[in-house]
Amino acid sequence: MPQGRRFRTEGRRGVVNAEHSVHGGAAAGTAGTGLDRARAVLWLVAAVLAVRQAAAVLRQPPGERLTDLGTWIGDNGVLHVTGSLYDTGQFTGTPFAGLVLKPLARSAERSLGIAWTFGTLLLVVALGLVVARALPGRVSRRTGLLAAPVAISLLMLSLPVRNSFYLGQTSIIPVLLVLLGCFVVRGERSSGVLIGVGAALQPAVLLFAPLLWLTGRKKAAVTTAGTFAGATALAWAAMPADSWTYWVHHVAGAGLGERPDNLANQSLHGALLRIGLEGPLEVALFVVLAAVVIALGLRRAVRYARDGQLLLAVALTGCVAVAVSPTAWQHQLLWILLALVGRVGTRAGDRLVWPAVVVLLMTLPGKMMLPNMAPLHAIRENVPLIAALAAACAVPFLTRTSPYFERPVPTEYARPVPARWSRVPLAPFWRRLLSRPNLLLELLVIRVGYSAYSHIRLAATGGRTAAEEHGRQIISIERALGIDIEHWVNHAVVNAKWAESFFNFYYTSFHFVVPLSILAVLYVRRPADYRWARSSLGFATVLALIGFWFYPLAPPRLMPGLGFIDTVHGPQDLANPDYGAMTAVTNQYAAMPSLHFGWSLWCGVVIVILAPKLWMKLLGLLHPLFTVCAIVATANHWVLDAVGGAAVVGTGFALTYVLAGRRELLPELRSSGDGVRAETLAEADPFPEGKRATGGESVPAG
Repeated sequence: MPQGRRFRTEGRRGVVNAEHSVHGGAAAGTAGTGLDRARAVLWLVAAVLAVRQAAAVLRQPPGERLTDLGTWIGDNGVLHVTGSLYDTGQFTGTPFAGLVLKPLARSAERSLGIAWTFGTLLLVVALGLVVARALPGRVSRRTGLLAAPVAISLLMLSLPVRNSFYLGQTSIIPVLLVLLGCFVVRGERSSGVLIGVGAALQPAVLLFAPLLWLTGRKKAAVTTAGTFAGATALAWAAMPADSWTYWVHHVAGAGLGERPDNLANQSLHGALLRIGLEGPLEVALFVVLAAVVIALGLRRAVRYARDGQLLLAVALTGCVAVAVSPTAWQHQLLWILLALVGRVGTRAGDRLVWPAVVVLLMTLPGKMMLPNMAPLHAIRENVPLIAALAAACAVPFLTRTSPYFERPVPTEYARPVPARWSRVPLAPFWRRLLSRPNLLLELLVIRVGYSAYSHIRLAATGGRTAAEEHGRQIISIERALGIDIEHWVNHAVVNAKWAESFFNFYYTSFHFVVPLSILAVLYVRRPADYRWARSSLGFATVLALIGFWFYPLAPPRLMPGLGFIDTVHGPQDLANPDYGAMTAVTNQYAAMPSLHFGWSLWCGVVIVILAPKLWMKLLGLLHPLFTVCAIVATANHWVLDAVGGAAVVGTGFALTYVLAGRRELLPELRSSGDGVRAETLAEADPFPEGKRATGGESVPAG
């Protein structure tokens, strides 16, 4: 079979498999009912996200929506300014884009952007449908039915698509043209025409011509280059001055629009400028790095295209284009999201790591992925670029010839000890694993989870009046119970300077260190217990956020007229509702429940349950004891706040028990050459003097 025909056959294999899986599995009646329901729910989610995205744009005033579209339809836009497209300093597209998009811009002007917004929605839906039909490898019926709504939902949530909606950009069009050319149209010439038009709109797309040539589709490659040249020549003939400005004066648009060292420019050129390089040295280094990335990226793309993973090859080529373009703004980074179709890892437990990393990178800002620490700023500023480079040049995607492509190493699940109540666990699918979870994914989940927690905590202000009223309620309850000891303890500690210094240090130093240390030890030494402990801590934190939101509470130090002394933060201006710069750092009224005490109590409970020696258990109990003294002595919490912290932690452990079952697991059953033998994990316990029953029956995944 000729190489070009083989390439087309393998490239469309995902489409054929998807269609076959949908039609061939129609006989499965009982399973189909649940699958149809799941598909209906996913389509509903996709529709809700689409409506929400359109509403977010259209509810803006006409002068504030689709701001980049204003370069066309604004008072000083391209449609209203005689002369060059680039006279306004805002238009950054190719002259061909200016030539062919003028009718669309005029339509948007007449409809105040409504038609443009719904047109963008249709483009995103079409893109999701094509991606879903082009998945590589054998596609099950379930995947074939659910892939389209999942793909559309991910696209709607991604930063590039959201950015395109908000700004009124056209960056989705070149991506869709490439995918249509590779997976939908028949004939190499038709494919080349579509990809060539995409390159005329966005020159970096021209990198797909070498991919086509090297994979045997030489007619498509030649047609792509010819279409690009013809479209560019047409624009040059119609607008020679604009073409000279774009292609010669600005060297393919470099330098148009915002400054290229802007954080939004996620290309190698922008990254080099941000680290301080400039002039001929920067240009030379950029050219060298771009050549290396093109060579490595295209070589890998060709390899996966010949392997039958054409969608992955297209995504990798797009990632190369992102990295080597002079400017790659956020709305042009959609290629990175498509790279999640690649399969990475030989174990079933690792298969979701790469898709999860890509989805998080493409849906959340960089500041949520990494903490705000000076050594990490260079990474935070270039997260999408790093992801594009990693996908194009480094991530070890599996080939279809690998024995692990379709059958990864199965995950070993543990069998829980029967609970007292027959309905426990309520979530039987929530099975505990014997192996450690993927470290990268765990770190990302912890970081993103804490970032979301911080944002919600900061947003749950509730207002000063309500917070002080709740503070007076707490005082009344404590007086009725005879536990209103905060004022006495606070002043007693202030009069003993050594105690004040100790509790200030304890309050500010151990809140995060101790829980993270315990999680780290459990991850390394007792992975099954790590999952149990992590889940209970997560539930407790979510419950605390509910308390912050619905019951804003002023801590003792922020209650006017009561004479409390803030030993940690210093005197506060109680006449200022914002309490100075501290409000920008954290929510001052997130006092009930106290997670300072709640997390410390979680640490104490975990240590008492899991520590093998008595002195370790006693040492673990000191942490919540010192913490409750610190939060009261420093006037940061009421006694009832600590009670609330204990309540959410207790509820967190209870939810983990009800949903996942008891912490203890049955002895592990492993198959050996002579049959099945029982082996308690106590034999391999890193704490031989302690009691442990954390094994489980080896059950194949699924």
